[in-house]
Amino acid sequence: MIRDRGRIKWVSMMLPEHIKLLRDWVKEDQYEEQKEMDEQQLELMNATLSEAIEFDQCITITHYRNRNYEIVIGKIHYWDEITGRLHIVDHFEEVHRIPIKAIADIRIMDV
Repeated sequence: MIRDRGRIKWVSMMLPEHIKLLRDWVKEDQYEEQKEMDEQQLELMNATLSEAIEFDQCITITHYRNRNYEIVIGKIHYWDEITGRLHIVDHFEEVHRIPIKAIADIRIMDV
């Protein structure tokens, strides 16, 4: 029976610079592109955002950060109009400052 070790047997013949480039290439392959929003989605998100602020509801925000989409669950603490950021306080009392332009989706949580 032939036991093939896959990438392990080739790594010993490669230079450290090549290994680093290959690892960077694999990491870069997982990046996501930021999607463009249309007018209807923006209006729906604006209405959801206004409702969450008015009634102090828990929300789920999907936003684009570091070339990937991330999810934050919490309550809106403050909206800074000057910098264009939402300040969200999650369940662990951490404050997340999310730029408005990076938000992809806002949903109200049913608790």
